[in-house]
Amino acid sequence: MSLLRSTNSIQSLMSHFTTIKTQIRDVEALRAACSELGLELIQNAEARGYYTQTTKGEYVIRLKGPYDVAVNRQADGTYGLTTDWYNNHVEAEVGVNYGKLIQLYGVNKATIEARKKGWTVQRKQVGDKIKLTIGV
Repeated sequence: MSLLRSTNSIQSLMSHFTTIKTQIRDVEALRAACSELGLELIQNAEARGYYTQTTKGEYVIRLKGPYDVAVNRQADGTYGLTTDWYNNHVEAEVGVNYGKLIQLYGVNKATIEARKKGWTVQRKQVGDKIKLTIGV
């Protein structure tokens, strides 16, 4: 007869979510940036994190991997981005510290504002950077 030993312990999960304050103010420019990355921006949803953890988002960037990015308005009116950086899942889709996402947000925001003023916008990919030429 064999005797199996069982340890009954409850593990508490440490939160892996980290919020980074950004200068994101325009949800439509953010939506356009997400679209360029092949991602969807969903309103009022739960962002997935490590194991079964979630966090509420006024908006959520639904990633292809197991985690998402919650987007919530901060006290100063800008939006903070909250995600679980564990195992580089998020980094692979939006860049280190959201670099690709933030760059595309800036490009889209500048394009929106320039076009509101009737200016032309030319966009050119130069390596891993994007060059905008804005004219009257």
